[in-house]
Amino acid sequence: THTHFLAYPSDLRTNLLALHTSSDNELERTALLANRLAHLYAVAVNQTLALAKIAPSTIAAVGCHGQTIRHKPEMGFTLQIGNAALLAELTEITVIADFRSRDIAAGGQGAPLVPAFHQAVFSDEQLHRVIINIGGIANITNLPSLTENNSAISGFDSGPGNMLMDAWAELHLGKAYDESGNWATTGKVIDALLDELLAHPFFNQSPPKSTGRDLFNLSWLKQYLQPDYKPEDVQRTLLELTARSISSAVTQYCGNPDEIYVCGGGAKNQMLLQRLQQLLHPVKIKLSDELGIGVDWVEAAAFAWLARQTMHQSTASLPEVTGAKGARILGAIYTR
Repeated sequence: THTHFLAYPSDLRTNLLALHTSSDNELERTALLANRLAHLYAVAVNQTLALAKIAPSTIAAVGCHGQTIRHKPEMGFTLQIGNAALLAELTEITVIADFRSRDIAAGGQGAPLVPAFHQAVFSDEQLHRVIINIGGIANITNLPSLTENNSAISGFDSGPGNMLMDAWAELHLGKAYDESGNWATTGKVIDALLDELLAHPFFNQSPPKSTGRDLFNLSWLKQYLQPDYKPEDVQRTLLELTARSISSAVTQYCGNPDEIYVCGGGAKNQMLLQRLQQLLHPVKIKLSDELGIGVDWVEAAAFAWLARQTMHQSTASLPEVTGAKGARILGAIYTR
């Protein structure tokens, strides 16, 4: 397996985040940023192949999720940008994109989609496993053992993962994230704030459910802040929000797992992992590395797998996860 990481330039990240709210000339800005993303994705693909010494002609397809700028399944749409047609031209490789729209068209949430991949690669005949993916949003996949009664897989978004912590760290530290949760460790939980945040109806909503930056953002957070709240205490409270919402969801909807594995960027937040371990004791929290895929690469591998399913005309959505009318073949194909 060959992997390669290429960071977004800071100005691109800023401009993409700005698209999450309506603004002047946003259609043109969206199209131009989609083109820029395609060029960046092409660089990442070509650099990966060069490092691995693999010819583009040997690659069946690229699975490209794109950048989500709106996710509103309750209104019947989700929007990921990246100009897959341009990416196919730049790489001379078939590109599979737009994975979420078909599930939403079938009445589903369009997310999370990774539980199908988790089921394919992480399920075990004897062990009941839970996979916690902590990206901007946290999502949970419940994988009962194949020998358990009522062993249907389930999966859903539990709420904010890194999203609010990252935004608050950038606002006050000028950094994209709070490395290892070090800044959060200097603060204390503001109980009143935590209670207000956890009172949001999403946390008590039963699965299937999904969410995103449209709901959990700085504007939402700021309405609950008091002038005397210290920034580090707010950061610690946001970490607690993520930990509590994840652990509560696991406890409520995942039964009694034998093993819990964490992946995504949040797996590198040591303070967050410590809190999850305390809240989910006695089950030991492990990293997905122990299952053969590093925490940074599970989601990338998932969309490569989803692209494979598309190419093979195989369904890849789980209606019990998304709430759709049935399983669907996902993705749009842009041939080389």
